[in-house]
Amino acid sequence: MAKLPVIVNRKGGSAAASGDKLGNQLGTAFAGHHEDIAIELVEGSQLRKAIARARGAVKIVIGGGDGSISSAAAELAGKSTILALLPMGTLNHFARDLGVPKDLAEAAKLALYGTPGAIDLGNVNGRHFVNNASIGIYPSIVSLRDEYRARNGWPKWFASIPAGWKALMRIRQQDLLIDIGAGPRRVITPLLFIGNNIYSLDAGQVGTRASLSQGRLSVFAVKQRSRSALLWFALRAALGGAKRSADYVILGECAQLTVRSARGTANVGIDGEIHRIEFPLNFRIEPGALNVIHPSV
Repeated sequence: MAKLPVIVNRKGGSAAASGDKLGNQLGTAFAGHHEDIAIELVEGSQLRKAIARARGAVKIVIGGGDGSISSAAAELAGKSTILALLPMGTLNHFARDLGVPKDLAEAAKLALYGTPGAIDLGNVNGRHFVNNASIGIYPSIVSLRDEYRARNGWPKWFASIPAGWKALMRIRQQDLLIDIGAGPRRVITPLLFIGNNIYSLDAGQVGTRASLSQGRLSVFAVKQRSRSALLWFALRAALGGAKRSADYVILGECAQLTVRSARGTANVGIDGEIHRIEFPLNFRIEPGALNVIHPSV
């Protein structure tokens, strides 16, 4: 029997924090189980190549954060290969929404013995996403954060603080034409957000999803406002105090949408990674495109 591929991004979040102990920690997490596994620790830049090499396996276990899982989803979309997760990133939004346990040993047990189910993926101009895509201030924050990390060696969470402040100081409103099927609508916003399935905007639940198999994209924008008002919104949002009616333009839920702009291209944040993409941006949901193990199956 072929060994089960366990591919881990050694630079992601908690994996990077483990340093030289990472291999032993993974070995311990899988110890005591009869499954024959092959652990491969890779750099983030080599992750997709490693996944592509293992793509013929019945199941692949991926350790990392949302960016790592997004890379795996892009390689496995529409294929029969089953994806299992080890949440080893910084925030692990996707694993959280699926209910995958944070504890490494518990996640390993689920990866080995859990039942797979089909979930949806988002797609923009041929690029898949497991969580969301956005245009505006968030891609600016990520770009600046990565610059600080590369220059100073700071952890992601720390680099996000000056990056967020600098992005707010140089914010540009996005002037967009958005069509979710009822004709184009002009929206001027500092941030357009497109989620894979329905994201909550309710107090205490902002940024969470109850399901990843509803076959819908959720589309909303932060309301246009001055720089000082946007700063106040950012502070309230960080503390969970953003208000659905006061702070957002709810554009709706849809299976597909088109975003146009007078500008030729946009920086689009896709699962925490930045991609330069030409307008128009064509979004669609791909129902049941990914087979993944999670507790609710």
